[in-house]
Amino acid sequence: METTLLNGPLFAHMVEGGAARLKNNRVIVNELNVFPIPDGDTGDNMFMTIDAGYSAVAGREEEDLAPTASRIAGGMLLGARGNSGVILSRIFAGISKGLEGVTKADIRTFASALERGVKESYSAVQTPVEGTILTVYSDAVRYANDRISEETDFEQYFELFLTELRASLDRTPMLLDVLREAGVVDSGGAGFVYIAEGMQNALRGEEIESSAGGTASQAARVDLDSFTEDTELEFGFCTEFLLRFQTAKVGPVAAFDEKPLIDWLIANGDSVVAFRDGSVLKVHIHTMTPETVLAECHRYGEFLTMKIENMMLQHHETTIRNNYSSKRKPHKAVGIVAVAAGKGIHETFLSLGADEVVDGGQSMNPSAESFLNAFRAIDADSILVFPNNSNIILTAEQAASLYDGARIAVMPSHNIAECYAALSLLDTASGDLEQITESAVSIMMSVREGTVSKASRTTERDGISVREGDYIGFSNGVIYSDAVEAKEAALQLAKALEADDFGILLLVCGQNADPDEAEAIRAALESAHPMTEVILLEGGQPIYDYIMILE
Repeated sequence: METTLLNGPLFAHMVEGGAARLKNNRVIVNELNVFPIPDGDTGDNMFMTIDAGYSAVAGREEEDLAPTASRIAGGMLLGARGNSGVILSRIFAGISKGLEGVTKADIRTFASALERGVKESYSAVQTPVEGTILTVYSDAVRYANDRISEETDFEQYFELFLTELRASLDRTPMLLDVLREAGVVDSGGAGFVYIAEGMQNALRGEEIESSAGGTASQAARVDLDSFTEDTELEFGFCTEFLLRFQTAKVGPVAAFDEKPLIDWLIANGDSVVAFRDGSVLKVHIHTMTPETVLAECHRYGEFLTMKIENMMLQHHETTIRNNYSSKRKPHKAVGIVAVAAGKGIHETFLSLGADEVVDGGQSMNPSAESFLNAFRAIDADSILVFPNNSNIILTAEQAASLYDGARIAVMPSHNIAECYAALSLLDTASGDLEQITESAVSIMMSVREGTVSKASRTTERDGISVREGDYIGFSNGVIYSDAVEAKEAALQLAKALEADDFGILLLVCGQNADPDEAEAIRAALESAHPMTEVILLEGGQPIYDYIMILE
């Protein structure tokens, strides 16, 4: 089969193939982590990103290439998670820009679009690091594009592209010491190889390995005995729909103000989530009378999708990411969004003044859409964002660039310690965003964070022999201790971090921490550092058994 022109359906099918290939191999990509704890999530992040792109075109019959590429890029933009996911979304954003106005692309047009993907992906990273997905992708584009001839078709191009893609991936340990030490190749680059292989398979007409959207959901089994002829409806109906405003009903859609309708929804239901994206209104509402809600909204447009569920039949009510209050929050000069994993840390950040806490952290990076939902929930002139993980900063910045409802300042917070200190001491009363951000950065520099967690494999790093199953103590990516027991690892770590120089040591206990062990560690730390007050906090975070915040 010789493909000389690429249209919309074929490109969408190739993206579906790429998503499916990565889905089936994402555990392998996850395990290419360079740190000896189970924090690898690159495969998951990249899969969710490309799957969001494919979902934006799944089932459509758009023949033209440009709008198909644009929808895929838009879906990936909102679904992007983690640094590799953000970079992947920027690659496809660049490809989309390179295909603007194109109905069908020949090989040179497509190759030029891939070059645009290189520029877009590099521009998304303030300090590009060679030996990552950036290098692997750009090397492959340059190699394949330099070898195009008049006879080159898409199948031949992808052979060239994948040849260099794999070769460049094999070279990544020579470019990054951290990869060489761990004995692995770059995980983001590996994820992109799987995507390209899946795209090539689809191009060849091979059967796609699996559905790109995850396992197909089975129809919910209704427990008829839970709602009988005599049952009184207590909780109402979880009602969700997409409404597209219609010119015939509201006049010029661009000029239509949806606020009165959203205010009506808030007044006539609970757990309301309602926001507009272009001409579409997304609504989630709990109501005793869904027919009334639907009738009111039908006055303004037509329904695109709809789902109504009796909440008394639901074992687990549908979760809307970043829960919205059913009442509007008061306007404020500066709002705060923080990222955290663990119920205890969530509650602590909220008690310290955060307006919204986005679920996320190591191995569970939030999407750009998660941040956008949090921004929309805050009525403020300016919003400070604390990503609290270096792998989330890019996603937060991407979301900030998409939001025009407030000034957004993304703080360079790399851990929860920096956020905890900033929230504890920060004064936002002035409303001066520049002054507040400068103060936040200064506060964050005054604290240190250390972490104790179980090692998932045996390795040698930072002069420490790490054994699988031992507890390791580390800070800012540097391992300071390895011990059979968590208490000994914590004591060695605290000493290395010079805990005596700090007045307070907050010991944040993870979801797997034993309460008796936690108290024993607290007492041992307090005994070893008598001038430092040691305080226990139930954080409930995954992966990390204990997090030390020194301030």
